[in-house]
Amino acid sequence: MIALTSDVVLNQMMSLHPKIIDLTLDRVWRLLEAIGSPQKTLPPVIHIAGTNGKGSTQAMLRAGLEADGRCVHAYTSPHIEKFHERIVLSGALISEKHLTAVLDECYLANGLDPITYFEITTCAAFLAMARSKADYTLLEVGLGGRLDATNVIENPALCLITPISIDHEQFLGNTISKIAMEKAGIIKKGIPVVVGPQHDDAMQVIEEIANLKHAPLIAYGQHWHVSRERSRLIYQDEIGLLDLPLPVLPGAHQIENAGAAIAALRYLKIPQQATEQALTNASWPARMQRLKEGALAKLAGQAELWLDGGHNAAAGTAIGKHLKTLPKRPTFLICGMLNTKDILGYLTPLAEQAVKLIAVSIPNEANTLPAEVTATKASNVGLVATTADNVASAIQEVVQTEPHARILICGSLYLAGTVLRENK
Repeated sequence: MIALTSDVVLNQMMSLHPKIIDLTLDRVWRLLEAIGSPQKTLPPVIHIAGTNGKGSTQAMLRAGLEADGRCVHAYTSPHIEKFHERIVLSGALISEKHLTAVLDECYLANGLDPITYFEITTCAAFLAMARSKADYTLLEVGLGGRLDATNVIENPALCLITPISIDHEQFLGNTISKIAMEKAGIIKKGIPVVVGPQHDDAMQVIEEIANLKHAPLIAYGQHWHVSRERSRLIYQDEIGLLDLPLPVLPGAHQIENAGAAIAALRYLKIPQQATEQALTNASWPARMQRLKEGALAKLAGQAELWLDGGHNAAAGTAIGKHLKTLPKRPTFLICGMLNTKDILGYLTPLAEQAVKLIAVSIPNEANTLPAEVTATKASNVGLVATTADNVASAIQEVVQTEPHARILICGSLYLAGTVLRENK
């Protein structure tokens, strides 16, 4: 008999349901009951929803908790290079042996019943985390919130909602209010909610749902404030003022993400020294990540090579603002996106910061937007645009004409994963 590996079981799971995304909790409840309801015995859960900044905020939260000596589980999606990244047990990526075992256990318990890939792998994550000791579980929503597979935690320690913007309209609705209704579905009766900066329409929905559920708000602009002053981050709430180092994660938007993480840490009574390390120790790949070593970095030579997996209009705005703050260099975009994304909304704020875009298709991704379509859309927002067969050839094209350029590979976490694997 051939020994199973996690890749084998994951491939089997892909065939269990015909739809990639199908929001409902019925299938999750059924499987969780079959495997002993592990969601009921997780270490205290901090449940995180939002459109942008979930992963970065979780990374800073984890860094702060671990700096205070706390043992942390974490669940996130999607992964960048390998599936194991989605499940952190007691501060370390789940092992291949452990991952294969819990995946296989869930696969056998589910049988041939329909279930989505995200649902069954989330159940496997709960199973692994419930069987391992930790002080906290950081649980990131996959899509939406109300009907997301993670939304089966009845009594979390804390909820957190990062900025909400337009994304996944086909599943969550085509207005900020509708999307906020789905995201705020994680709010539980009587459980405090840390809320990052929000559009007025989103904040109104969050406040209404929190009031209905008697959930205390810890909201940006009301209960806490955060800003950058010169080379420091200034945070203030009802307890007092903190003068902290800037986040190691680059970009002005990380100031706001840091503020939400600090608000959560303050609620959990984590001391200031550990809170400082939340900002300086956090690591989150493919978020304005500078690639200085590796095969692709070597190919770039003297050019700056950056990587970012943001893929919606809000991410495009944040990246554009950050590029504007960097020292002047000719900036080239190497872009690949999924066909489910708002490419015009993403590219428009980037257009004034770049001299050219080179479009690529995302390798081995069925939902990739063809490079030719990406190039056409880029032209529509005023970018000079061409196509390339792959990222490596696109980098070569740039450095041949601008050896000291700034090159940003962007548009998708799936593309980012390919890049990090190729850059080994």
